[in-house]
Amino acid sequence: MKHNHKFGPVDAEGAAVEGQFATGHTADAQQFPFGTGLDSGLSNKKQVRRTIGLALLLFDIIAISVAFLTADMFRHGGLTHQQSLLLTVILPIFAMITLSKDGYSARATIDSNFGIRKAIMGFLFAAGSMLLFAYALKTSEEFSRIMFGIAVILSAANLALSRHFVTKIGRHILGNNPYAILLIDENDSASMTFGTTRSGSPVPSDYDALLRLGQIARNMERVIIKCAPENRAKWAFAMKSLNIHGEIVVEELTELAPLALTTIDGKPALLLSCDPLSLRQRVSKRLLDLTIVALAIPAALPVILIAAAAIKLESRGPAFFLQKRIGLANRNFTIWKLRSMRMNAVGSDGRISTHRDDERLTRVGSFLRSTSIDELPQLFNVLIGDMSIVGPRPHAAASKADDRLFWDIDGRYWHRNAVKPGLTGLAQVRGFRGATHAKADLVNRLQADLEYLSNWSFWKDLEIILKTFTVLIHKNAY
Repeated sequence: MKHNHKFGPVDAEGAAVEGQFATGHTADAQQFPFGTGLDSGLSNKKQVRRTIGLALLLFDIIAISVAFLTADMFRHGGLTHQQSLLLTVILPIFAMITLSKDGYSARATIDSNFGIRKAIMGFLFAAGSMLLFAYALKTSEEFSRIMFGIAVILSAANLALSRHFVTKIGRHILGNNPYAILLIDENDSASMTFGTTRSGSPVPSDYDALLRLGQIARNMERVIIKCAPENRAKWAFAMKSLNIHGEIVVEELTELAPLALTTIDGKPALLLSCDPLSLRQRVSKRLLDLTIVALAIPAALPVILIAAAAIKLESRGPAFFLQKRIGLANRNFTIWKLRSMRMNAVGSDGRISTHRDDERLTRVGSFLRSTSIDELPQLFNVLIGDMSIVGPRPHAAASKADDRLFWDIDGRYWHRNAVKPGLTGLAQVRGFRGATHAKADLVNRLQADLEYLSNWSFWKDLEIILKTFTVLIHKNAY
């Protein structure tokens, strides 16, 4: 059985188009009736974009060269032979690395933050490579490290300034969408003027219609077709004769929200789900978890033992509370907590949420919950792999809001389980914690959890971890 995956929309050059077009959306496409001439700005977008990309490269070279020249001007009155040699080697390495990392891509022509990040990363890699080469060849003593360091700092600053300037111009010329995307809407009455059949769709015997379609698609990077279901095969036939990325909107698939079209044994199939994190991302997230756990458990263990002793002294029963929670891929796992309630009042299914001034809480338990110390044993859940440091907080299956199960309020609740549950999460650092009495309590957390899934990054996890320390003691922690 063969599985061929093609993820997401691509532009005419095969590069992924990020965040531009989802099933049924045509907001980023520009529509022109077949009978009228195309706007020259749209048809020339590809060439203009490439010109701006070349301008980025030229300004990058100038920015780095000026930085090296300026660094040497203060000490030597001009560019030294050693610095000029370094510059000669660094510039081509920088250009190749930045190009390979999309530093001159369509996005880089209008997104200054993206372009600046790619340029500076490419330059630092090139400068670091140069130092390694110099050290390996034992020539590092022949140039001034101080002057080289100053040149590196000035280069980064110059790259940021030049990139900001060029992308500002690029955004002014290209707008928010740097791609030439044409929407052909069969329902537009003006489109009937270009010589199609009565149905509005071109057919193999209609030479004029196919010729006109080729003319209006010239210089486009994507052509999106909106047509009646019975005409899709005709449009598909016509688009296959063009050397362009063509798509047909199939509104019936909106409810399924497919990620991509795949083939299984030669037959088309819809890709409906996949791991939101790549293997590299999962490995980096797990390494972060293990690093933090290795540092945190030795510090947390004395606190856990003291809290456990206090619990045993105040009330009978075990010091730890174990409960089934919904985890990764909707599979149950056993969560560990320090017991905060009297033994005969603890509910194993989580049907009754803890509320403010809850009579079931012990005095020690109330303190543990208000300081989040009761959650510390979950470090061991992270250690064995049931949880992550950052992720959606796990809930008991019987948890409710407004007397309704969470997934009855919003079916997307299950989608949050595509990643491991966490000790902390985006919802928690935004203050959405505590009991879920009302519908809004659940909806606010769910929106934050789904946002976390959609925009995961290693740095975002670090940011959430740091922000967690500011909300350990919270008005909703009870």
